[in-house]
Amino acid sequence: MKAPRVTLDQWRTLQAVVDHGGFAQAAEALHRSQSSVSYTVARMQDQLGVPLLRIDGRKAVLTEAGGVLLRRSRQLVKQASQLEDLAHHMEQGWEAEVRLVVDAAYPNARLVRALTAFMPQSRGCRVRLREEVLSGVEEVLLEGVADLAISSFNISGYLGTELSAVEFVAVAHPEHALHRLQRELHFQDLESQLQVVIRDSGRQQPRDVGWLGAEQRWTVGSLATAATFVGSGLGFAWLPRHLIERELREGLLKVLPLDQGGSRHPTFFLYSNKDKPLGPATQILVELLRTFDTAPLDAAFAAPEQA
Repeated sequence: MKAPRVTLDQWRTLQAVVDHGGFAQAAEALHRSQSSVSYTVARMQDQLGVPLLRIDGRKAVLTEAGGVLLRRSRQLVKQASQLEDLAHHMEQGWEAEVRLVVDAAYPNARLVRALTAFMPQSRGCRVRLREEVLSGVEEVLLEGVADLAISSFNISGYLGTELSAVEFVAVAHPEHALHRLQRELHFQDLESQLQVVIRDSGRQQPRDVGWLGAEQRWTVGSLATAATFVGSGLGFAWLPRHLIERELREGLLKVLPLDQGGSRHPTFFLYSNKDKPLGPATQILVELLRTFDTAPLDAAFAAPEQA
């Protein structure tokens, strides 16, 4: 890659000339001589091969090319400043990245709220979010490639912070054979029907969770796919209520009237990497995840302003 001919200082100088209304004003703002500012801009024009400013009376006015380059240069200077800030924060122990792995059944609305609130406080720290199913979360945490993990499992050797429970309900299409029985259902009624289950994304010791007594069972890769299959009349499944609220409301899915076990409420836990001390950014994100975990999913939301 060819080295840039124009420096960040030169772009800052051009911006000052435009923003402050002239060479003299820019020189005063930059604490430099007017001749130095004028030379810097003239040198830039020679290096770039295009005129950036033209003199209109006593005022320097951007050319069309100058306007385009100035707009692009503002982003360049801003990014350079952010890079320097990030280096400063890293020197003080601030993380460059937080790796968060979450069970796909955990409500996205809570994650969005927490991450939205985290962004103005992040100081350039990136978040790498990864979704897994069942033991896949535990596996990623144990491999040491996650800083934080949200799972419904009690992970051996880790002390998790208790979060809220997620309700799973047994559902099928309203015209499914089970609903056509028009009575309270028992597990024996389910045994002859197709059950749709979600594949555990863990590779080492995948687990089966919930009732799996149907003679015919189809396994899919995601909760969304399971909801689509069941909503199309293909089988029944236990799905997170928050994920299918619209389908239930619009009558595309209907809760099965089971005499027992029609709903279950696994509690989720927030874990941290025990082999790595929590940095300041990770600690902030932990508090935000805990805060927004308790907020109603349909509550009005505005991210808190940065202190």
